[in-house]
Amino acid sequence: MTISSPSQGSTVAIAGGGLAGLAAGCALSSAGFRVTLFERRPYLGGRASSYQHPGTGEIVDNCQHVLFGCCTNLIEFYRRIGVEKNIRWSDTMTFVEPGGRTSVLKQSFLPAPLHTVPSFLSFPFLDARDKIAIARAMAALIPIPLRDTGESFLNWLHRHGQTENAIARFWNPVLVSALSEDLDLVSVSYAAQVVRESLKSETARRMGIPSIPLTDLYRSADEYIRARGGDIRFRVGVESFRAQTSEVSVVANGQEEKFDYLLLAVPFDVLARLLPDSPAAAPLAQMLSHFETSPITGIHLWFDRQITSLDHAVLLDRTIQWMFHKSKLIEARENGNGSYVELVVSSSKSLIEKSRGEIVDLAVRELGEFFPVVREAKLVKSTVIKEVHATYSPRPGVDDYRPRPETAWPRVFLAGDFVATGWPATMEGAVRSGYQAAESLAKVSGVREAKFLVPDLPGSGFMRSAG
Repeated sequence: MTISSPSQGSTVAIAGGGLAGLAAGCALSSAGFRVTLFERRPYLGGRASSYQHPGTGEIVDNCQHVLFGCCTNLIEFYRRIGVEKNIRWSDTMTFVEPGGRTSVLKQSFLPAPLHTVPSFLSFPFLDARDKIAIARAMAALIPIPLRDTGESFLNWLHRHGQTENAIARFWNPVLVSALSEDLDLVSVSYAAQVVRESLKSETARRMGIPSIPLTDLYRSADEYIRARGGDIRFRVGVESFRAQTSEVSVVANGQEEKFDYLLLAVPFDVLARLLPDSPAAAPLAQMLSHFETSPITGIHLWFDRQITSLDHAVLLDRTIQWMFHKSKLIEARENGNGSYVELVVSSSKSLIEKSRGEIVDLAVRELGEFFPVVREAKLVKSTVIKEVHATYSPRPGVDDYRPRPETAWPRVFLAGDFVATGWPATMEGAVRSGYQAAESLAKVSGVREAKFLVPDLPGSGFMRSAG
């Protein structure tokens, strides 16, 4: 979208080449702004990136990232930069128990939110009491958005009569992976939103997985910005800024430059270090001090033979939570021999102090309980990637401290998954924050008709009233 405006050609510095910064940069470039994006790493994607691992020589994602049909702004961003074709969609979700028994969640002819009920009722790893309890909780979560009252979702589950088996084998696998935090530290409003968004339409819970390495996916955003007169500067991090009435001075790698506007799209802890020591910055600094992080660990294993025919699976009752069969998911690996899998552990606090060897041994041992071939296979190589500060923790009360994109400085704006978007720390939340900040910036510059955010996925079936 190109918008004619007296402010067309205004310069914008963007600090951070993660999804929030890229979304903002592409949106503003399309509206005629001249964007300069600073990224301290030699590649784009931020926490959703890939790189050549020095120990294995392999291209690895720092952590597996997935999207769902309800992620409307992320999908629009992929369409904008021309990479939607690189997303593989799946309508099924396979749960695997130790011992290898599988259960598949899939669509039926029933309207939303009942479209997965037949397959859910057939799950052998939940008994009748578990399923009745889960159904009752769903009935309480779905009808209207729930407010954050300061209660943890685990406490809410106990109050709503959930069995220990239902919590361990249903609520934990679904929500810890979605929110990257333990249920006793998750607010009710975030948990309820995940449930509502995933059930509001027959397409909402379709899972999309990139079929190319993440950094290759976001290279198209680089091309998009450059094609519209912008610039991407790698290995250059913004160190400080000084906001004035008519411009913003940015210091990056020791060099000062002036821009019309600045958009800070960095994690909240990095943002806290960038803020000037001034009264104007104090309220934002105080808000950021309330945030805490939660870790995610990705375990990459290469075997000499195929260990499963599944593309991906939810793994029950063990430390490892998800298996992604990268040999089947990444286009360049499809015809190779052996299996390359990535195992994901969200809220991986128990692994932070463990060594790489200890984590690999634990993962291989547990993986063999789900897929017996692993016990006979040779582990060719492995690596572990710990994102100690992967996401902000969606704790009860944290919404009170999520900042708006506007700041005390009229020419400085914020983007990032911690910004007040109404979504938790997800790729969708990051893109929404980027589009939100771009709209705010464009409005201040005089481009009032700039609209980048797209509507939520509409509800279907009995969920039409869910919006």
